[in-house]
Amino acid sequence: MSVFIIAEAGVNHNGSIELAYELIDVAFESGADAIKFQTFKAENLALKGAEKAEYQKYTSNPDESQFEMLKKLELNSSDHENLYNYCKKKGIVFLSSPFDIESVQLLESLNIDTIKIPSGEITNYPYLDYIGKLSKKIILSSGMSDLNEINDALNVLISSGTAKSKITILHANTMYPSPMIDVNLKAMLTIKNKFNIDVGYSDHTLGAEVSIAAVALGASVIEKHFTLSQNLEGPDHKASLSPDELKHMITSIRNIELAMGDGKKNISASEKLNIDIVRKSIVAKSNIKKGDILSENNLTTKRPGFGTNPMKWKSIIGSVAKKSYKADDLL
Repeated sequence: MSVFIIAEAGVNHNGSIELAYELIDVAFESGADAIKFQTFKAENLALKGAEKAEYQKYTSNPDESQFEMLKKLELNSSDHENLYNYCKKKGIVFLSSPFDIESVQLLESLNIDTIKIPSGEITNYPYLDYIGKLSKKIILSSGMSDLNEINDALNVLISSGTAKSKITILHANTMYPSPMIDVNLKAMLTIKNKFNIDVGYSDHTLGAEVSIAAVALGASVIEKHFTLSQNLEGPDHKASLSPDELKHMITSIRNIELAMGDGKKNISASEKLNIDIVRKSIVAKSNIKKGDILSENNLTTKRPGFGTNPMKWKSIIGSVAKKSYKADDLL
């Protein structure tokens, strides 16, 4: 199965529906399977006095509260419907991360078949319980959590009615950008083996190499932030890929998928053409007369490889020449 690539627009539309349409165009043209936004109401997400995350203080207006920042980044129900319909028209999957139950209900009204749970909600019992009862496909980000918290979240989702086979867990590090030393990509495999579940990677590093590496390790889903411009004001732009970088990442992932192959070690169709050119045959090192004893003194190996296979060397050494050979003749 092909890796499911989610181009994470998040809130990089800056509250503008026009920018959101442009982000959909970029995601589609880059070859992403889905584009993902964020669904929330500031009143349901944060207290009015809540501070911003540290990185947000440097990437957005430092004088506004988290609530004020979020309020400017909301998409209303009409926006969601318009964006959903535009994605359907373009032929790209519309996804969004809901941050509260009311937002889940908004996405339900669009009949989406997959709910993306953001890392910050992994300990939100009533939210998880509500989503679990929907029995939809779930992509669960696991940033800022340990195995016990992942296990607890899974138990809520499954006991509420969602089959484990419908759940994919994304390994993530929730810092924007994530320091390479904290990525711990092998933890993705720990999650896979611990819970016997499909896994993927939500990438917040600068660049695309970690996403590409995650695919080589077996990620079935990749999520990566992108933006129209890293110079725009907003909390996530600077840790996002440019349109060209997104396209390059997706092309690289598709190449890695092809390169991984089926794991069987056979001679490929392309390299069969080179076998006789680069392998060697047993040849006469010097002139050999009929009846001479063949030995290491009068035999050697050279290209091309369509003569006698050198792996027969031991059986030929010590035998009698049945004909005469000139130096460099193939046996």
